Amino acid sequence: MKQGQDDSRTVFQSFAMVMQFGLNMIVPIGMMSAIGIWLDGKLGTSWFTVVLFVVGAVAGGQNIYHMAKRICDTPETGGSGEQVKKQDKINCIKGGSCENNRDAEKDE
Repeated sequence: MKQGQDDSRTVFQSFAMVMQFGLNMIVPIGMMSAIGIWLDGKLGTSWFTVVLFVVGAVAGGQNIYHMAKRICDTPETGGSGEQVKKQDKINCIKGGSCENNRDAEKDE
């Protein structure tokens, strides 16, 4: 039963991450497009929507990049690995392997 709960937790965490990626892309595009439509209506132009859509897409892309970089920031990829160190400490406290934790404690 414990294994099933861990599997479902992993599925929900993965689903939440996918939703975050989607929202981090859609929200800036939607907001900037809405502002562009509003400005075009007020000023009688037709190019603000296109320009602000592109700005929103670039902002959304940056959001996705920074989020993915944070997720992939591990010692194996040359990152700081702070998340891995914290997880190693948690595993050691719960009775898991403490080999990696000893190295993390020396670093701190």
